[in-house]
Amino acid sequence: MMSVRTGLECFLDSHTQSVDGQRLGLLCNQASVSSRLESAVDLFSRRFGPRLTAIFTPQHGLWGEEQDNMIETGHTTHARLGIPVFSLYSETRTPTAEMLDEIDCLVVDLQDVGTRVYTFIWTLLACMHACERAGKRLIVLDRPNPLGGLVSEGPMLVDGCQSFVGNSIIPLRHGLTIGELARLFHARHTPALELECIAMQGWSRGQLFDTTGLPWVWPSPNMQRFETAVVYPGQVLFEGTNLSEGRGTTLPFEVAGAAYIKDPERLCAALNRYPLPGVVLRPLRFRPVFNKGSGQSCGGFQIHVTDAQQVRSVALTLALLHEIRQQAADQFSWLPPPYEYEYKKLPIDILLGSPAVRHALEAGAMVDHAAIVESLSPGMDEWKAVSREVWLYPE
Repeated sequence: MMSVRTGLECFLDSHTQSVDGQRLGLLCNQASVSSRLESAVDLFSRRFGPRLTAIFTPQHGLWGEEQDNMIETGHTTHARLGIPVFSLYSETRTPTAEMLDEIDCLVVDLQDVGTRVYTFIWTLLACMHACERAGKRLIVLDRPNPLGGLVSEGPMLVDGCQSFVGNSIIPLRHGLTIGELARLFHARHTPALELECIAMQGWSRGQLFDTTGLPWVWPSPNMQRFETAVVYPGQVLFEGTNLSEGRGTTLPFEVAGAAYIKDPERLCAALNRYPLPGVVLRPLRFRPVFNKGSGQSCGGFQIHVTDAQQVRSVALTLALLHEIRQQAADQFSWLPPPYEYEYKKLPIDILLGSPAVRHALEAGAMVDHAAIVESLSPGMDEWKAVSREVWLYPE
């Protein structure tokens, strides 16, 4: 099978004439690589020389070093190139006018993971707003959605729950590539921006990342494997609880639990009444070395992905949350703010994009698969129609 060619490679092969004579900024990180694992920074510096005048970085920094939730990265200077490296997860999450004075065109090459709460897409939107105001061009170099482009999972974001983990009305698992999201944001939010999206070659909507032939380079420090991305749309909800989502272990998001879960076998057995396509849950105990549960023996589970195409991780995690609340109601809790620069709303509400699902969990309504599916359904039919309008790749 021929490997997918990313927007980065397609741009350098046949689209560079569109930036002739222009000073370029590059929004990227260490996962911005070619199929031969050459970094976008190196490829741009070789091709454009001194016309690469600035690098911009998203959350976790250029090298993906920093951990989650308001752990900021400072601005610096690239050691070899001597050009500024502007952090867009610092005292600002939007490029300033002074930063954009360095460039004529901002090129974005980021690996998204297909989940609304992953902050890279909101950094993209912030850049689109800033470039529109400053009269700068913006080019998005497209990359695969690791979860493919045929399946979406609710809940939809609702007005009032916007935040840096959700700043446009899309579902939790959105089913679009970052280039397609840029097209959606352009239509909704930045119509005056001069936007260009460089499509991939060889990618089709049904492809998950493990069929692309591309190397997986973790885009953030807790997204080390493709399997992590598969379960992330649901498992990221644990960030809004006092359960460990596996940070501080070697399998973040693939393992989860808490010291107060004394009987992991009982928990996993309770999940047998829910359909769990594409996964097997194995009871285990683990001991995180940092973050929630640090140094404690936590009872919980590991999610083993057996068929990534079939996984519906949001429904899976809601079933888990329901059962954990049933078995440990006196010890389970939602975490209070702040969370990703939101200081008033509960983290779980901005993660879900709506308080309605939390209310259903608190009412004990997630008693079966049908109830979970119903809670995730509002707005999804409309989303299917809206998202098709920005597709770059056929079904």
